[in-house]
Order: sequence, then structure tokens, then C-alpha cells
Amino acid sequence: MPRKVTRDEFEAALADAAAAAASAEARPAGELKQVVRATAGWLAQQHPGKSVELRIPPYAAVQLIEGPRHTRGTPPNVIETDPATWLELVAGRLSFADAVAAGRVRASGTRADLSGLLPPT
Repeated sequence: MPRKVTRDEFEAALADAAAAAASAEARPAGELKQVVRATAGWLAQQHPGKSVELRIPPYAAVQLIEGPRHTRGTPPNVIETDPATWLELVAGRLSFADAVAAGRVRASGTRADLSGLLPPT
């Protein structure tokens, strides 16, 4: 089980997400990794479950949202994106629907929609 993200860690990461989203390529990998892991971890804590797998390679992969659970192989509901797009999503700079439409987020499965869990744009 991943380490719990404290509210202070989440708030610090979220405050930094907008700046990190604007300059993700220029950020040190360690700093980017911390922000991505903290925000993804917090989302998984707030919406626990094992029906959706959120992948943000190479920094994070979490399971979230209640519902049917998978036990082996690739889960039926997968969301995958890059770190820069993830930071734009959690900072409210990009909507989930727009990211999917632009091909910046790959979402498969009937539960693979984070629109209601992310900040509005």
C-alpha cells in the first residue's frame, strides 16, 4: 500500500502544480516526481477503490474509484497521461474532456472519466 499523503503535502503540491504545469520540462525530475505523486496519491485517497487505474509514467500509478475490481492483467478502466498534462489537469488549467479530445489523456473503460474529480477549468 502506498504511503498516505498528508493534507499539507497535498496542498503544497497543488500550490506548485500550476507553476510546475507551466514549466514541467524545465523542472528537476525529483521535484516533478514529488508533485505528481502527491497529487495522484491524494486523489486516490479521496476516491478510494480499485476499479480505475491512473497511470502517470514514469512517476505514479494509483488505483481509485469504487466499483468492480480487477485481479489480474490490465484493468478494464485505465487512464494514462504524461506528468505535464496531469499537472495541468489538477491545477484546473485543462479540462479532462479537452485533454482526452486532444489525445493528451488515454482513457479506456466505462469508469475512466475523472471529470467530476478534478478542479473545474
